[in-house]
Amino acid sequence: MSTGLIIALIVIVAVVVVVAAVLASRARGGHGGQNLKRRFGPEYDRTVARHDGDTKAAERELAERVERHGDLRERPLEEPERERFEARWTAAQERFVDSPREAVTEADRLLAELAGAKGFPDDGQYEEQLSALSVHHGPHVHGYRRIHRAAHAPLDGTSDGRAGTEELRTAMVEARDLFEDLLAPARNGSGHQHRAPAGSAPARSDGARTHLPRTLNRRHAKES
Repeated sequence: MSTGLIIALIVIVAVVVVVAAVLASRARGGHGGQNLKRRFGPEYDRTVARHDGDTKAAERELAERVERHGDLRERPLEEPERERFEARWTAAQERFVDSPREAVTEADRLLAELAGAKGFPDDGQYEEQLSALSVHHGPHVHGYRRIHRAAHAPLDGTSDGRAGTEELRTAMVEARDLFEDLLAPARNGSGHQHRAPAGSAPARSDGARTHLPRTLNRRHAKES
């Protein structure tokens, strides 16, 4: 075998190794900064802020989350399950008028149960469940964090009752965004969800639309 042929073979092998490494990196999710920003949305900025602006440290943490939970496949809900969750959330929102804290506690518990039913870590593993949810529902996961914090805050955490109720109302509203995202139909092949237009309720199998309140009455919340 000539020297020229040997060199050519070495070059070919080197190219194949480089291409294989690139493909393997892409297969692992391409954890570059831009990909992480697209995947996590506002959660990306929150993580950077929590690391005092250290982007590399934040991206390492987010990439580790993807490595742990990126392969999770959400279990689709049966229609009776979906309707039960919707009914319980509607009841919690209605309860908010008279009992804001009890409503928030129920909403926090309901989100945990819904995430568990969808295949996310369960059995009281809040931090691990939140981490997994951030990988698949990054734009809305802060709602879970906020309502969980509100549900477990000390009863005397604020000196102003109205301000406290307003904080609970905001937590409830933000948590609802994640709740609706989890109830949405399964993701299609492109990784996006088939979702109804903003403001509409999820479609039922019988063609009707299930009522899912979009707002909490701010005036009633402040007066409760």
